[in-house]
Amino acid sequence: MGNLGVPELIIIAVVIVLLFGAKKMPDMARSIGRSMKIFKAETKGLRAEEEAEQPSAAAPQPQPQQPVAQPQQLPAAQPQVVQPAQPQASTPKSNVNN
Repeated sequence: MGNLGVPELIIIAVVIVLLFGAKKMPDMARSIGRSMKIFKAETKGLRAEEEAEQPSAAAPQPQPQQPVAQPQQLPAAQPQVVQPAQPQASTPKSNVNN
């Protein structure tokens, strides 16, 4: 299934020419060539950036150590005593409009 021979490639080329037309083929090839040129330049730039970063990554700069703060000693927790709620004396409220 994955084997493309010469006859299959010829059939694919003929179908492409019939679909897109002979006049558009040079323009398409030119566009693909430009795209490949841009892609190659970008990958070359990425490789150059990686190579520039590798020497600095191989010998990392020692970072100054910060003193580690000792945790503070908190006083021992004391249990809280919950006191029962005392009933409040209810007083009648008056409706007075000012």
